[in-house]
Amino acid sequence: MLHELRVENLLLMERAELRLGPGLNVLTGETGAGKTLLAHALDLLLGGRARRGIVRPGAAEAYVEGVFELPHSLRGSERIPEIAEELVLARRVWPDGRTRAYVCGRAATQADLQELGGQMLSFYGQHEHRRLTLSSSQLDLLDAYCGDGVRRLVTGVRSGYARVRELTARAESLRELAGARDRELDLIEFELSEIEAASPVAGEQEALGAERDRLAHRDELVRCAAAAAETLVPESDGGAAELLATASGLVEHGAELDPRLSELAQRLQTLRYEAADVGAELRAYLADDDEEADGPARLEQVQERLALLSRLARKHGATIEDALAHAQRCRERQAELRDADDALERVRADREHATAELGDLSQRLTQGRAKAAPKLAAAVRQRLAELAMDGARFELELSARDGGCGPRGADALEMMIAPNAGGPLAPLRESASGGELSRVMLALLSVAHGSQAAGADSPLLVFDEIDAGIGGHTARAVGEHLRALAAGRQILCITHLPQVAALARRHFTIVKDGAVTPAVTTVAALHGDAVVDELVRMLGASERDAAASEHARELLRAA
Repeated sequence: MLHELRVENLLLMERAELRLGPGLNVLTGETGAGKTLLAHALDLLLGGRARRGIVRPGAAEAYVEGVFELPHSLRGSERIPEIAEELVLARRVWPDGRTRAYVCGRAATQADLQELGGQMLSFYGQHEHRRLTLSSSQLDLLDAYCGDGVRRLVTGVRSGYARVRELTARAESLRELAGARDRELDLIEFELSEIEAASPVAGEQEALGAERDRLAHRDELVRCAAAAAETLVPESDGGAAELLATASGLVEHGAELDPRLSELAQRLQTLRYEAADVGAELRAYLADDDEEADGPARLEQVQERLALLSRLARKHGATIEDALAHAQRCRERQAELRDADDALERVRADREHATAELGDLSQRLTQGRAKAAPKLAAAVRQRLAELAMDGARFELELSARDGGCGPRGADALEMMIAPNAGGPLAPLRESASGGELSRVMLALLSVAHGSQAAGADSPLLVFDEIDAGIGGHTARAVGEHLRALAAGRQILCITHLPQVAALARRHFTIVKDGAVTPAVTTVAALHGDAVVDELVRMLGASERDAAASEHARELLRAA
C-alpha cells in the first residue's frame, strides 16, 4: 500500500503531497490541470523514462518519492536495510534528463526501481485499453489467468523456441561453411605451413637482436677485451695484478708492526685475486672469439633470420607471439573446417530433438489455454453484466498461429464480442467502442486481480482515466466495480466521472493557477462540503446551482 506520494517541481506541480489510504482513492480536476503529472510521477517510481522538459522551469531538479508499506515478501532483501519499516522509492530528475534513483535513502539503479516498483503498484494508463486490440496482449491476459502451470509452460516454450532458432542458425552457418571450406582450408594451410616452416620461438627476436649487435661490433669488443686483459695480467711480467700483489705484501709486513693495517692488507689481497680472476676471464673471452672464425657468416645468418621473423610478425600482428597465436587459431579453424560435415549432422540432430521438445511443450500449452479460455470468457461476461453490458456476448477464439510455433507457442487468440444482445460476434478491435473497450479491460483486470488474495502484499492498482468514453448509469456501474475491486486493497483512480468520484473513500483534486508565470498546480484532499462542490463542478454546473448540489449529495448518499 502507498502511504504517501510527494512530488516537487514536476512541470506545473511545484509541490504536492498525497496521503493515500486503503480502498478507493480518486483524483479529479479540470482538463489540463495536470492530473496526468501524478501518473507520470508514479511512472518515474516504476523506473520509467524521464523525458526532457519535465522539470519545472527555473527549478534545479524535480523530485518524486513514494512511501510504501513494506511487504513481507521484500523483508530481508539485500536492497532494503534490515531496520527499515517502510519501503521508500525516490527519483531525482535534472533538466538535462539525467536521473538518480534511491531505495530507502540509498543510491539504486533504474532496474532496482523497476523490480521493486513493479511489485508495489500496477499502472493502467488511459490508453492502456487499446492494447486489448493486439493479439499478443490478449494472449498475455489469458496466460496470466491460467496460473503458474501455464506460465511455466510459456517460459519453457520461449526458451525452447530460442534454442531451435539458435540451432537453425548454427546449422545454416555450418552448411555455408562446408560449401566454402576448401578455399579457406587452402589459405589456412598456406599460412600455417609458412609459420611452421620458420619455427619461430617466443623471445627469439630479442635474443637474435642481441647476437646481431655483438657480431656487428666484434672487432671493437676484441680490442677492448685484449687491452683490458693486458692491463690486468699481461703476457710479460707486470700489470695491475702484480702491482696489487706487491702492495698487498708491503701492507701485510706493516700490519705486523701496526694491527690497524690488517684490514687494508686483506682488502688489497682481495683486489689482487679479483684482478687476476677478471684478467683470466677476459683471456677466455678472447679465446672463445678466436674459435668463432665464421663471425661474418654468422652475422649474415642472424640478419636473415631476423628479417624472416620480422616479415612474419608484420603479417600476423606486431610480434612473433602474435604470429604464434595466429598459428594456433589456424589449427583450431582447420580442425573445425575438417569437422564441418560431422558438426552439421550433430547440430541437425540436436535441432530435431529441440524441435520435438518444443512441439510437446507447445501442445501442452495449447491444452492449458483451451481449458482456461471458456472459464475466463464466462468470468468476463459476468463482470460485463455488472458493468451495464448485460446481454453482451464475449468469447475467446483460440486458433493455430500462422507460421507455426513462435516464442509464445502455436496459438493465436482473438477476443470476440457482441456488445448488444442478439448481435453477431466480431473481433474486439473491430466492434467495440472506446467505452466498451474500457469496460472489457476493467472486467479482465477484475477477473485477474480478483483471483488474487488481497492484503498487505497486494499491489496498488492505478487507473488513469480508463473510464473515458463512459457516462450515465454505466459510469455508476464502473465506479461500483472499482470500489468492489478496492475491497481489501488500495486503488488510485484518476477520473473525470462524478459517479466514480462519489464512491471514493478519499478524494483529491488538482487545480491549476494560471494567474502566475509559470502556472502552478496544487493538489488538495477534499472533505465534507468540498467534495460536494467538486462533484458539482464535475457535473458541469455552477456552484450556486441548488439542483446540481442536491444531485451531488444524492450521489454521495447512494454511495
